[in-house]
Amino acid sequence: MSGLQPHEIRFLRFLGGHLAVGVGAAAALVALLLAFDMFALRSMLTNQEQGWLGILLLFAGLSVTFGSVAMGIGVMGQARFDDDER
Repeated sequence: MSGLQPHEIRFLRFLGGHLAVGVGAAAALVALLLAFDMFALRSMLTNQEQGWLGILLLFAGLSVTFGSVAMGIGVMGQARFDDDER
């Protein structure tokens, strides 16, 4: 990251922080889905030879979705309004 300007580094850290929150929320949702065996998901995945792949794909899909939403909320929350624009 040596070729980046300081404001670009701050923005990437800002996005990375929001991405981490989204991935954490995805991990929590997957853990809850498996812990409470919602929709018999845990039973179905543990009885399969490659059930870990299903868990990985579920986590990856939710991570992309929740991470994108968290970054979008973070970026859109940065809007600033002058007193004239309100």
